[in-house]
Amino acid sequence: MEGCIKTGIMGGTFNPIHNGHLILAKTAYELLALDKVLFLPSGNSYMKKNVLTVKNRIDMVRLAIASYPQFELSLVEANRAGNSYTSETLKYLTEKNPNTCYFFIMGADSLFQIEKWKNPKQIFSLAKIACAVRNDYNLNEIKQKGQQLQSLGADIIYLDIPKINISSTDIRTKVKEQRSIADDVPIEVANYIQQERLYYEKD
Repeated sequence: MEGCIKTGIMGGTFNPIHNGHLILAKTAYELLALDKVLFLPSGNSYMKKNVLTVKNRIDMVRLAIASYPQFELSLVEANRAGNSYTSETLKYLTEKNPNTCYFFIMGADSLFQIEKWKNPKQIFSLAKIACAVRNDYNLNEIKQKGQQLQSLGADIIYLDIPKINISSTDIRTKVKEQRSIADDVPIEVANYIQQERLYYEKD
């Protein structure tokens, strides 16, 4: 659509949000010439267990993106009762914002899982997929998967981003083991995790 507001979507549990998420969002913003990027912390994740409270995760996202005027916090999924489904979120957003073109930003690992998500055809009909290409997968394998998904209506854009060796799982482990996470998350998030004593106990 010509003249639409180009908006990226970064969804996830953000348990916790980390520098890898921010690098991916910044890369997509720049390479796709987006107008803004929405960060959507999930409410109830039907695919993940042992997730922090919604409030804690929202607080961390808010702190992490505060210094980026092009990033915005959206509570669309966090405020929804029941499970969070990307297809339903996109349907809601496109109905509410008909002049917006959405770009759903994801890592290559999610591209290989998306057929298991609820109503993938609806996801593809409502948003372009911006897939981060890293060393986790062979580029040919990623593009082969992309070609398979085109049969379901997927329009996939590949983003070349630096390899990021940061994961929420590793951060939680580091906190339990009282190791520094200063290189993994913004300082505001690290301070919040310490103040709230998050992840210090076993999941």
